[in-house]
Amino acid sequence: EGVSMCRGPDRGGSRTEAPRITLQFHPDWPHGGGLVIESMAADRVYRSQFESGVSNGGLTAFVRGDRWRWESRLFAGRYDEAPASARPVYGAWNRRRDPYGGAVRFGSAYVRLRPEVTQRSTFCFPDSVLDPVDVGGPALLPRLVALADASGSDDLDDYVEAHVHGGVRFDTDVEALVLDPCFAGTAVAEAASRLGCPVELHPGFRASPDDVDPALVTYDFAIAAARDAPGAPDATRRVATATSGRTLTAHSHRAALARIVRRTSSADTAWM
Repeated sequence: EGVSMCRGPDRGGSRTEAPRITLQFHPDWPHGGGLVIESMAADRVYRSQFESGVSNGGLTAFVRGDRWRWESRLFAGRYDEAPASARPVYGAWNRRRDPYGGAVRFGSAYVRLRPEVTQRSTFCFPDSVLDPVDVGGPALLPRLVALADASGSDDLDDYVEAHVHGGVRFDTDVEALVLDPCFAGTAVAEAASRLGCPVELHPGFRASPDDVDPALVTYDFAIAAARDAPGAPDATRRVATATSGRTLTAHSHRAALARIVRRTSSADTAWM
């Protein structure tokens, strides 16, 4: 049976609702012999990297690894001896109510949490990998939002990081799962229908070579390949180095993506 989906707002977000925490992820990445979204549907729990072993960041969630050390510092050793299942999950405070989520660099889909989950969450800016000084609960959000707004960071890096403590269940803690429209009618959408929460579609992304700075002359091939890859929302990750036989630097790849994110909104095409 197909999933019933509704389309979310256009880019810019609904201003009638307060911001929410969003948890960004790649639903079609492999996990446990299937897909990430299928593992989520099997147990209806959103798990941290310490449990899942997958992340769009560094894979350092093990004892004495970088993520372990960052959490030990952020949370004053609270989780040093705790089981993996007790650790917080990571997201972003979607301060702009962006229909693509609060931290688009971490995935084409996201979980939008219920407002009450905010009260058991902590936040920081910048990302915890950078050893931020400003870390705290919801009362600190106005300061963190101001810091993020004034940072001058691009659209991929200006998120206010969120840490949700106490677990995330899809049936009790999630307001909606939001998918890229390219997943409609796919195995991803079918698995999403079994999560126990509403499923929405964000507007999707479209880009053409005209959207990219002329200085990034090798990137037009990557854009075309990503646009023409059916059902491959993360295609740019796979084709970014296939540009005219040359490899893009990490900086130019991120800069191009940031420009695309700022300029695009379409309800009809796949995630770039």
